[in-house]
Amino acid sequence: MAIPLLTRKQRSSPDAMTLTEHLGELRRRVIISVLAFVVAAVVATVFYGPLLHLLQEPYCRVNPGVNHLTGASNCQLYVTGPLDGLALRIQMAAFGGLVLASPVILWQVWRFITPGLRANEKKYVIPFVIAAVVLFLLGCSIAYLVFPHALAFLKAVGGKSLTQIYNPNQYLSLILLMMVLFGITFEFPVILVALQLARVVTPAKLLSWWRWAVIAITVVAAVFTPSSDPFSMLALAVPLVFFYFVAILIGKIFRR
Repeated sequence: MAIPLLTRKQRSSPDAMTLTEHLGELRRRVIISVLAFVVAAVVATVFYGPLLHLLQEPYCRVNPGVNHLTGASNCQLYVTGPLDGLALRIQMAAFGGLVLASPVILWQVWRFITPGLRANEKKYVIPFVIAAVVLFLLGCSIAYLVFPHALAFLKAVGGKSLTQIYNPNQYLSLILLMMVLFGITFEFPVILVALQLARVVTPAKLLSWWRWAVIAITVVAAVFTPSSDPFSMLALAVPLVFFYFVAILIGKIFRR
């Protein structure tokens, strides 16, 4: 009796792949993503100086000028331990690697899940990946732009009798945490649109929940904003409320 042979297309389909083949494919995608992150981290390390200057700029906007006693800039960062410089480079490399490698990582995620999608679902994936990258970078940019206002607020809360001397690790931890948090939360509309396309929720249902959604977004922004200042909270909450209604509109268009 002849044994039917699977064609190349059939062997590559998710139904024809064995568990071992799925795990092998997952390992391949993970390895590529890790290599992309390592290469991007090396690039961020090479450009450590310009990146540090870029992230230090919001502090210089709050404290411009030069200290007449020391001759140093008023926005100079001071290390307090021998390992702070090394920790700072590692932190910058990790953040820069994550941001620079994010398109490759998202592409590998798409390549892994694509075989399991139907033809009418695959056409949405590339726009989703592009939108996710753009919104993440937009969130990071807004956090960067609003950070000087957060520093000014925190400085005013402490009072004029305090002299601001920042440790670079603590300073960069705060600004990078804000940028990552804004970037992740700006993926909110992508998730909402995906839930509507998957018919988990409907645009009409989301529209009926808009009052509770505004309250929930405001509370989340107030609780999870790292700097705890009103400027950053509003900069996070207002776009998310806007994205909520935009996601409902996009969901209506796609479902048609």
